[in-house]
Amino acid sequence: MVDVFEQVEEELRSERYKRLARTWLPIVGVVLGVALIAALGWWGYQSWQTSQADKASAAYDRGMEALQASDTATARAAFEESAEVGNGAYKSLALQQQAGLAVTDNRIPDAIRLFDEAAKAAGDPILADPARLKAAFLVMDTGALADIEARLEPLTEDGRPLQPFAQEALALARLQHGKTKEAREAFVQLQLGQDVPEPVRQRAQAGIETIDSGTAANLAAIVKAAAAAPSPAAPAVAGTPAQQ
Repeated sequence: MVDVFEQVEEELRSERYKRLARTWLPIVGVVLGVALIAALGWWGYQSWQTSQADKASAAYDRGMEALQASDTATARAAFEESAEVGNGAYKSLALQQQAGLAVTDNRIPDAIRLFDEAAKAAGDPILADPARLKAAFLVMDTGALADIEARLEPLTEDGRPLQPFAQEALALARLQHGKTKEAREAFVQLQLGQDVPEPVRQRAQAGIETIDSGTAANLAAIVKAAAAAPSPAAPAVAGTPAQQ
């Protein structure tokens, strides 16, 4: 009798396992299939990104070589290609080079737009803030003070890579718009600051002297010198020459 009971229980267990298998095996198969498709899709996406980055790098290099050879037409086409196929750093660098060419052609609205696009593409302040600062300097010629302040004030926060340059630009903008007291206070802070580059410190002293003398005769020259001053170079992307 014991053997019979054991045989019955074994058959019942076998039937239960069969029912479980019929219920769950299709679900498990679907889950495994989805996981495999997702893994293959991720691998394909990563491969595509690598391919696009390689194309962007090659196009950017061609653009830099064309610039050095004073072939602006080829440079412009190469930077456009790099910005189109690249993302992140390459796209930001290529857009900034396009903006520089637009400035050379005196297409200032286009240059501002391209610098803004470059900042959005970069994300990282080390690449984005130089583009934002250059756009702000271009806006300073004709823009309203509120627009200029909205662009510059975030760049003056602690830890931002171009903080002294942004503080200087903000002081100059306020001086241009008659906010002499605020401008002088900012120049004094720059003059006394610990981590202020020496050229910025010297221009701050010139700004203070301009204000104290009661004349703004030298203001245009100061603004021009500040706008032309080179920003700290963004780190080069692997395989890419440093941005010029």
